[in-house]
Amino acid sequence: MSLYIGREASKLWKRFCAETTTEIKLLAENWKYVLGGIIGQYIHGLAARGVHYFHRPGPTLQDVGFFLLPELGQDRAYISETVFTFIFISFVLWTFHPFILKSKKIYTVLVWCRVLAILVACQILRIITFYSTQLPGPNYHCREGSNLARLRRPDSILEVFIISFPRGVLYGCGDLIFSSHMIFSLVFVRTYQKYGTRRFIKQCAWLIVVIQSLLIIASRKHYTVDVIVAWYTVNLVVFFVEHKLPELPDRSGGATLLLPLSKDSRTKEENHKLLNGNSGEPADWRLRSQINGKVLEDGKTVHVETVMNGV
Repeated sequence: MSLYIGREASKLWKRFCAETTTEIKLLAENWKYVLGGIIGQYIHGLAARGVHYFHRPGPTLQDVGFFLLPELGQDRAYISETVFTFIFISFVLWTFHPFILKSKKIYTVLVWCRVLAILVACQILRIITFYSTQLPGPNYHCREGSNLARLRRPDSILEVFIISFPRGVLYGCGDLIFSSHMIFSLVFVRTYQKYGTRRFIKQCAWLIVVIQSLLIIASRKHYTVDVIVAWYTVNLVVFFVEHKLPELPDRSGGATLLLPLSKDSRTKEENHKLLNGNSGEPADWRLRSQINGKVLEDGKTVHVETVMNGV
């Protein structure tokens, strides 16, 4: 048992090292896109904080979703955040599965370049939208009488560029149309729909996103229009961006593209097998077919001679 565990641990470590080498190469080639996406997230956070200074609490607007869905209340408002956290963490873990699992279809760096590009495109549209019209927030901390409904004037310009986490994210007001939670969730699910391999998980993911949409409205974190606009805007953005970006290389077929170079041909072959889901075990290439009892070996090469019916 201990021998088996040791062998599997050794294979896992080799696979992890080989994948790390490949991903570092890809990151060195695409770091500008990753950095741009991260900066885009920061700018989006600043914009959401900035609009909070302009927010003016008022009566909650008439909303069909509020009429149809019962209000969860402040005590159960955490449910929608819990669902979103589950979606977020699950997707992040899935993007790093090539470091561990043999069966893989994606490169982590390339997937995140694609995801960040779509997120930034959606967030630019979102910033333009919620700065165009500020609606009175329906969330509990954004209503009249709440101390969090308005932000006090900053003491210095530096304070404007500081995002307090998680307070600034959870207790923002004014950034309504359209829902940021739905942007992330839909982009993640659309990405897994295209590059994931488990049909059941894809179906569950779409179901969870629909449930989350209803929970956001029931928690009074957004108006119904914020969720509806997110659904068609994100899908349209994904459609157009996907047509502009080059297709990702598919690893499931054992393609050798983007594999690290090696001085030793055997090491190169092992890296290829580890990165593309093959076990790399000697048993995979030492299988012999012994027909009529004649098997010839020349060093490490196995030659099989077959005689059937005089052929």
